[in-house]
Amino acid sequence: MGSVLELIDRFGYLGVAGVVFVESFGVPAPGETAIIAGAVAAGSGHLNIFGVAAVAFLAAVIGDTLGYEIGRRGGRPLVHRFGKYVRLTPQRLDKVEAFMTRQGPKVIVVARFVEGLRQFNGIVAGLSGMHYRKFIAWNALGAALWVGLWSTGGYFAGDHIEQIAKAASRYLVVAVAVAVLAVIAYVWRRRRHRHQVDR
Repeated sequence: MGSVLELIDRFGYLGVAGVVFVESFGVPAPGETAIIAGAVAAGSGHLNIFGVAAVAFLAAVIGDTLGYEIGRRGGRPLVHRFGKYVRLTPQRLDKVEAFMTRQGPKVIVVARFVEGLRQFNGIVAGLSGMHYRKFIAWNALGAALWVGLWSTGGYFAGDHIEQIAKAASRYLVVAVAVAVLAVIAYVWRRRRHRHQVDR
């Protein structure tokens, strides 16, 4: 957090946007931390919180859209060739793609809050042939929720953000698991309802 705060202190909004942007199309970077650092800076009067949230949201959406285009145009050969440089191995790609295929586009929202999925959901959505408009809609919703959560939390937490982040991380896995189960239950109910209607 200290090094990211220094980065944001030096480059301001551009620092927040840059880190979030590169993370969103697959480069391992502390995008979440950059948003929190920007929000902390806003809380101390160095930046405007609405400016931090706006640039982070735009960077997240544009970065994911670039990832989508990489996946759609480059396909698996490109990812297999260069994925190792951003820790996207063929095995990890298969797991992420299978998960997204099973759960549908709604998982793009949940993926924003999961390390590993967040960086590659755009690439995998492009690879799997997800419709562009559908991807953009769910991606924008996920980015808005993600940026809103961390920018608000960082702004109001101020100097206590590190202690809060440590406490929150204990429950994050549980929260994500509950969200995923809710999506699965929703999809299962929809399929069951359709099956009964078809009868």
